[in-house]
Amino acid sequence: MTALARRYPFKELDESQNRLRTLFGPAPVRTENDKETNTGAEWAPLVDITEDATEFLIKAELPEVKMEDVKITVEDGVLAISGERKFEKEEKERKYHRMERAYGSFLRSFALLEGADAGKVSAEFRDGVLTIRLPKTVKAKPRAAEAKLE
Repeated sequence: MTALARRYPFKELDESQNRLRTLFGPAPVRTENDKETNTGAEWAPLVDITEDATEFLIKAELPEVKMEDVKITVEDGVLAISGERKFEKEEKERKYHRMERAYGSFLRSFALLEGADAGKVSAEFRDGVLTIRLPKTVKAKPRAAEAKLE
C-alpha cells in the first residue's frame, strides 16, 4: 500500500513570511471598520551601538520621553534600558483620525561586550536621545619578552 503525501504549494511563502515577521514584527491587521491598515506593533526605541579605542557608546532614540521615566541598569553582564512613553491626555473636543505612534512601556537589553567596565557607566539625556557611555577596562599590555640563545 502506498502512502500519499499531501503537497502544500505555499510552504515556502509561509516560511518567508515567518522569517520577515521575526525581523519586522507582526503583520498588519485590517479591521472591518477601518479601511486602512493598522500595525499595532509594540514600541521599542531604536538604538545605535558603536565603539572606539576607549569606550562603547549606546545611543537610544526616546522622543517625548521624560528623563525621570527612563531607568538604566547593569546586572549580571546585561545593560537594560527601560521606561515609558505616556499617552497625552485624550481631549473630548479633539477627534483622532490616525494614531501611528506607539505608547507604553519599553525594555531594551544588551549583553555587555567583553572589555566593558560595568562599574563606570555614565548616561546623558538630551534632545530626545539617551547616550550611554561604557568605558573599556584597562588591560595589562602584553610585554615583549626576548629569549636569550645560549
